[in-house]
Amino acid sequence: MKTNLPRKLQEMLSAFSESEKKMVLSAYEAADESLQGKMRSNSHPFIEHPLSVAHIVWKEIGLRSDAVIATLLHEANRFQCSSARDLNHTPLLESFRAEYPKDIIQIVEGLNNISNIQLQEANLDEERYRKLIISYSTDPRVILIKLADRLEVMRSISILPPAKRTKKLMETMMLYIPLAHQLGLYRIKTELENIFLSFTEPERYKEIVRRIKESEPQREAIVRNFINPLKDKLDSEGIRYTLKARTKSPYSIWKKMQAQHITFNKVYDLFAMRFIIECDGSHAEEEALCWKVYSLVTEKYEPDTSRLRDWISKPRENGYESLHTTVKTAEGMPVEVQIRTTRMDEIAEKGAAAHWSYKGIKSKDHLTDWLNKVRVLMESSEEEKYEHASIALEELLVYTPTGDLRQLRAGSTVLDFAFEIHSNLGLRCTGARVNGKMASIREKLHTGDVVDIISSKNQKPTADWLNYVVSSKARAKIKQKLKEEENARAAVGKELLARRLKNWKMVITDSELFHLAKKNKFGNLNEFFGAIGNGQFDVALVKEYITRNLEEQASDTKGTGSEHAEKAPFYGVDSGDFIIDRKLKGVELKPAKCCSPSYGDDIFGFITIRDGIKIHRTDCPNAARLQGNYPYRVIEVHWKPRNESKDSKIKDGDKGDTHKRRKG
Repeated sequence: MKTNLPRKLQEMLSAFSESEKKMVLSAYEAADESLQGKMRSNSHPFIEHPLSVAHIVWKEIGLRSDAVIATLLHEANRFQCSSARDLNHTPLLESFRAEYPKDIIQIVEGLNNISNIQLQEANLDEERYRKLIISYSTDPRVILIKLADRLEVMRSISILPPAKRTKKLMETMMLYIPLAHQLGLYRIKTELENIFLSFTEPERYKEIVRRIKESEPQREAIVRNFINPLKDKLDSEGIRYTLKARTKSPYSIWKKMQAQHITFNKVYDLFAMRFIIECDGSHAEEEALCWKVYSLVTEKYEPDTSRLRDWISKPRENGYESLHTTVKTAEGMPVEVQIRTTRMDEIAEKGAAAHWSYKGIKSKDHLTDWLNKVRVLMESSEEEKYEHASIALEELLVYTPTGDLRQLRAGSTVLDFAFEIHSNLGLRCTGARVNGKMASIREKLHTGDVVDIISSKNQKPTADWLNYVVSSKARAKIKQKLKEEENARAAVGKELLARRLKNWKMVITDSELFHLAKKNKFGNLNEFFGAIGNGQFDVALVKEYITRNLEEQASDTKGTGSEHAEKAPFYGVDSGDFIIDRKLKGVELKPAKCCSPSYGDDIFGFITIRDGIKIHRTDCPNAARLQGNYPYRVIEVHWKPRNESKDSKIKDGDKGDTHKRRKG
């Protein structure tokens, strides 16, 4: 073990147990050995960077030894291979797996994955990259360590060459500052913003800092005048507090000046009064004490009730707790007042984990609760709030070969990705190179994959493709293309069948075609025609069906017609308004919809296969075809006289009366 340990390492070791010290020292020695000869841009040993990050992780964010160890092991492993994508498969990391707990190795792997991300300035979509970073953070400590890493980089950004410096500044503003804000790490967020402004707008930054410093005596006088009328009342109530004048950060002032097009002198909320109350009681006691101070302040100064914000009764999702209001001083100046306890202030400034570390609480329960909240916050956008702390994302993020980032649903395949790029590319997709290796269209993708689609102009989608995609866009485009091709095949099949029927001098009705299609297990006529078009169904079978059907019907007609005609040459059957000259029991007579015969029209009957006898007008558009092609199915039908039934009843009645008279 080394004797001359760096000051930051010694400071951390003093806070850990003996077993923790042993692992931290082991991780530090592994990093120090791995980074031998590596230098930063200022010619200092590179080990300075991971050690500083680990110190921020421990002291400023408040994570424990496992996060410190993971930080050091990640840096030890980072220079072990030429390709960043192989960081999770180095011999060094394999040796770590046998020496360190599984949860620490998982943090290291998450940090390795984030190191793989190559941001493209021209195509930066901050929301997608934020989700990409978060998707690698299966353990929420990963994202907290990355924020600590970025803070250390920004504190040392002056040592970087201009091009690299610009890239780091852009990444910080687009990705890491929003994350720090969302996680409630306001002190880190503010420092990152101020560093960003000092390098992107150096003159503006210097001017704002100068003006803030010049106005300090004035602010101190305002604070004194504000608190003097309240001192006795606060003291008599036994309230122990610290009053701070929280000055707006240079970046916040600059943003407000830009947004409202005002000068520094017009920024009236330049600072806020902050009461930080000492309270070791329960949350209910803290809340009551904060409202007590609020009551004393608003008794003395006129409050603007529209500006009251109660984040104590209902804290923000990131854990922030405070009472905010605005009051007018005796001079009529509006002043923002913030009221919170010491615990609330520590959480607001440093994040929840820092409070537990600062207080020396050894139980992991509180820290675990907060880390679970971090999971929820990392997965939520500003508009979306999840009710549970699930870490599984419903999406994955994949690169194009040019570095463009595309967002896909979880479970997406190469084929989904092809359709995401362009519909025509999806329809011609034959496979892809995923991270340089050949893959089929059904290969499932993972976050961080680089996918280069391979296509062919001869490729066509098949119905199986629907089993290989999960995106609605891909499914819709595949179905559309399959439908177009089915319609094209159906048109070919329909034309082929029409030509053959003409050659055979045969006709077939749509109902007969549908019956034939259903009999051969086709869902509809389009599928049936398509099968004829691509040769799947032999068109000669249609001829066989027509011939067999006609023979059966001709045989049935002869049997029911001639046989009964001899026994009953003319036996009227009452069926509505129609009568026929054959005795056909159980046969319905229906007017045909194609011509809708009316009483008195010249009509004939046509024996159908399943619908009984249809009555047509003799001038029906279908009459010539039916009578010419199926003469054996045509029968005579007459209109039943309208008064026949009535006359028949009268005659029957007369016969009955006569019979009775004769009997009498």
